[in-house]
Amino acid sequence: MAKEMIKGNVAVAEAAVRAGLVSYFGYPITPQTELLEYLSARMPELGRAFVQAESELGAINMVYGAACTGLRTMSSSSSPGVSLMTEGISYIYGTEVPAVLVDVMRGGPGLGNIAPSQADYTQIVHGGGHGEYHLIVLAPSSVQEAIDLTGEAFDLAEKYRTLAVILMDGFLGQMMEPCELPPFKEVNMESPDYAVAPKPGRERRFLTSINIDPPAQEKLNIHQMTKWEEITKNEVRYKGYYLEDAEYVVVGFGTCGRIALTAVREAREQGIKVGLLRPVSLSPYPTEVLNELADRAKGFLVVEMNNGQMLDDVVSIVARRAPVHFYGRMGGMVPYPDEIGRAINDMIEAKAANDYVGRDDWLAQMREMIGQGA
Repeated sequence: MAKEMIKGNVAVAEAAVRAGLVSYFGYPITPQTELLEYLSARMPELGRAFVQAESELGAINMVYGAACTGLRTMSSSSSPGVSLMTEGISYIYGTEVPAVLVDVMRGGPGLGNIAPSQADYTQIVHGGGHGEYHLIVLAPSSVQEAIDLTGEAFDLAEKYRTLAVILMDGFLGQMMEPCELPPFKEVNMESPDYAVAPKPGRERRFLTSINIDPPAQEKLNIHQMTKWEEITKNEVRYKGYYLEDAEYVVVGFGTCGRIALTAVREAREQGIKVGLLRPVSLSPYPTEVLNELADRAKGFLVVEMNNGQMLDDVVSIVARRAPVHFYGRMGGMVPYPDEIGRAINDMIEAKAANDYVGRDDWLAQMREMIGQGA
């Protein structure tokens, strides 16, 4: 199939349609609005449901209701909009129904701005809502990968009856790249056995996340933890570059991982044995491969478009077996490859053996950079 130039938001929307999306509910917010706008025409054209809700709160609860039918449903938003959705996200998880959410991140906190950011990592990966839950979180680094992961997100959500999130930043949502769209998947309108949809001869079904009896709630939580163990065992995804002989390892996801790969390749040309680990599934996280690397690497550099949210996870996994350094940009600023290249050199030249987290040095460096008007 021939490739075509597609904007990230539109590509994800069309990929969802081709994956068999039956109903979409959303609310416009930059930088993901094109996704909603595209579906506002595309879904009715195909005889499928599209609703622009009155708010993000309304949208996620409409998704919750549709998910109880077991048919493919989705919403999309951006950082502050997702913050409003967290209660509904927790309900969806607690009820064990499948749905997909696309979060196109922007700078914050607060309303912030519409520039690309990765500041939703903690909110999404570690659960911004109440209760104890884990979402499946997939982080693409290109428009093509976003297309591929969209179909995968629906499959995983249905397989484990949970909510799967495509976590990408505004850069990916707005950029255009040559891509290949998948073929259309047949739309499945047959509700699964657990769903609320009526079937002849079957008792009426109720789906809810409320469980007044504490022992019963604890039993449900243990069941959900057991399911998460299965997901962790079977659904880890990552990309590794030059890791076979790497003495130093850069860890970055999404756009930062993509930019870091350029810096890693340039360092390789200079004879530096550095590799890149790009987690694709942020949840479940590629803990095992990072553990293996920690046993032989001399140092790690975590790069993010935030203040070091994934850094804390890497530090916990590496567990002081090697120094862990950090370089990040915030507020919608995107790092250049040469910035990451300098951070790689700084990691290698670091003298302090106990420099396990370079966040303090990084912050001092950022203050100096901003003071110079960069």
